Amino acid sequence: RLERTLGPSQLLEEVSRLAGLPAWLLSASFAATGDLAEALAHVLEPRCGSSPAEPGLGAWLEEELLPLAGAGEEARRAALARWVEALAPGELFLAFKALTGALRCGVSRGLALRGLAQAAGLERASLNARLTGWEPTPGRAAAQWRELLDPSQERAPSQPYPFYLASPLEAPEGLGDPGEWLVEWKWDGVRAQLLARAGQRWLWSRGEEEVSARFPEVVEAARGLPEGCVLDGELLAFHREGPPSGGLPGAPLPFGVLQQRLGRKAVPLALRQRAPVVFVAFDLLEEAGADLRERPLRERRERLGALLGGGELLLSPALAPPDWEAAAALQAGARAEQAEGLMLKRLDSPYRAGRLRGDWWKWKVEPLRIDAVLTHAQPGSGRRATLLTDYTFGVWRGEGEARELVTLAKAYSGLSDAEVEELDRRLRREVVERYGPVRALEPRHVFELACDSLQRASRRGAGLSLRFPRIARWRRDKRPEDADTLARVRALLPPEPELPEAARGPAARPRRRGRREAPGQLHLFPGL
Repeated sequence: RLERTLGPSQLLEEVSRLAGLPAWLLSASFAATGDLAEALAHVLEPRCGSSPAEPGLGAWLEEELLPLAGAGEEARRAALARWVEALAPGELFLAFKALTGALRCGVSRGLALRGLAQAAGLERASLNARLTGWEPTPGRAAAQWRELLDPSQERAPSQPYPFYLASPLEAPEGLGDPGEWLVEWKWDGVRAQLLARAGQRWLWSRGEEEVSARFPEVVEAARGLPEGCVLDGELLAFHREGPPSGGLPGAPLPFGVLQQRLGRKAVPLALRQRAPVVFVAFDLLEEAGADLRERPLRERRERLGALLGGGELLLSPALAPPDWEAAAALQAGARAEQAEGLMLKRLDSPYRAGRLRGDWWKWKVEPLRIDAVLTHAQPGSGRRATLLTDYTFGVWRGEGEARELVTLAKAYSGLSDAEVEELDRRLRREVVERYGPVRALEPRHVFELACDSLQRASRRGAGLSLRFPRIARWRRDKRPEDADTLARVRALLPPEPELPEAARGPAARPRRRGRREAPGQLHLFPGL
């Protein structure tokens, strides 16, 4: 996966300049195709070359694209002009996809690993471990590939292990004796591995991204770990002075608090105070440089408990339900502990790679369900660029004549292709107003939305944020006036968490300058 070198808006601006066309016209072309790179390549097609570039895509990526990552604006403009003249239209399309970090291959990771392992003569597990966290260096990619596939090469100290992922579980029937399982809370945070090797400390997310700079207090706490160990766990927003919860010496905070630190390259002190974080460890993958992944979980867990001494590194508590009925009661009350459910791990299991069923299960709580009215829609992207597939939903606020629909959430997944096409035909006859690609609709259709949790969000119309909202079903049996009220949705909120002193008050949340917004106002084009 290539990192983004140029943002979509920057690319749009540069192509507008090269083609001599206004940006609004290019935006309209994007709305028609559903793919920005495709639309811009079509626009520049009359100026493109006619023969395939030499020596090929791989060399072009290494020699032309990757060096642009640290280049200035003038260098990028010169490169774009050169590409337009030299590349064929299809190649320019690929160039734009790569430039914006959107180039993907329609091949699963598993299939790619099998093919590469067969070509290199390596075990698939070994190659998977080598690839985890691996990134090419511009100008050295070919040499690095040879090193990577060399069986004699050792793992780099900064390289994490492939993550073992749990499979979803509906109910624990058939799992046998609960005493054979480790039962833990499924925390609502960010999965990560913490590495202590070669005198340094690294923190890697499940997405194979190094996030050490975003959580410096965790990295600093890891300096107390012995050399040659790797911990698997969860990064959690955490209030240490809050009431103990979930067996931890403090209160886990909602994911929205942790989210303030994601996507940043550096975290200022004020943000660290506003969103404090701990690392809750639940597995030990390496100790004293020895790989423990083939050892049973019960042994890894015992060794992990002996390593941790508190601070920003906590041990995930082990629950001990006597039977599955007691476990079900714990699972049903997970939200009160700021958890998403339970994790069930076979105590005799090794630490595998990927999502292999049988030994690790995630038993999540039932989603929250809300009946909401469809209020706005706009076209999707890609193959759904000609269909209205991105939906905005609202719930009722107020009483009598003052009753109004206030925006609650957006969702676009959950409907079948047949339902999407039927809904598209209906909605096109029910449009009352247009705002660019967005259609305001007559409030006719009710949908049941499902979400993992609710959080307060002062800048949204309803003052709420839904975690992973999706469409559960089309409620054809309900009229719009039967949809849920804002009061009923707010009743689903968990108790207000106790926040650190630094996170309280108006100083912790600076307001944007500009006009005041009505609570239910929908701003489609900020700044206009």
